[in-house]
Amino acid sequence: MASESTHSPGAGAVDPRVLRSRAAALAAARAILLEDGWEAVTHVAVAARGGIGRTTLYRHWPDTIALLRDVLREQMEIDHTVPTGVLRDDLTSELDVLRGQLHRPPLERTMRAVIERAPTHPAYGELKEFLYQEGSRVLGEIVRSAVARGELDARLDPSRAVDQLAGPLIYRRLLAGQTFTAAYVHDLVDDFLRAHRPRS
Repeated sequence: MASESTHSPGAGAVDPRVLRSRAAALAAARAILLEDGWEAVTHVAVAARGGIGRTTLYRHWPDTIALLRDVLREQMEIDHTVPTGVLRDDLTSELDVLRGQLHRPPLERTMRAVIERAPTHPAYGELKEFLYQEGSRVLGEIVRSAVARGELDARLDPSRAVDQLAGPLIYRRLLAGQTFTAAYVHDLVDDFLRAHRPRS
């Protein structure tokens, strides 16, 4: 494959060929991740599946961790819900995304591996921080918006709210090894809303 320039000749715009190859690589990597797990996401496998030169892949992602981070970012963007402003519905919908991820074996294995390796491997530590920040982003936005609308106690700390909402799911699945249904999520949200109604 010919070498790709990041910019089109005589212009400041990104070369469409670069965008296409990047999109194709991420699509191939995401398919591999969801089918075979994070261990299978390698430059060799992505190049073969996406029909992309390995040189191009290494230009975009010098190592596997960088590639995995962008694959997970794209998967989260796909999975995240779009808040509607209806608090209970928004919380249950976004938490149900997390429930689905935790029950999807390739994604669950990825989370477990990142958590396990993070304390001794700086790159995995950065990946874990990314997973936390990006994974909790929409949930935090929902809580902050609800506080601003007066639907939740003004004293509620959004980061603590995320812990209270997402924490039980992660604990139940990754530590206790139990499965749970959408009904568990609904009950968790209802308990949270009762605990954090606005106070006079």
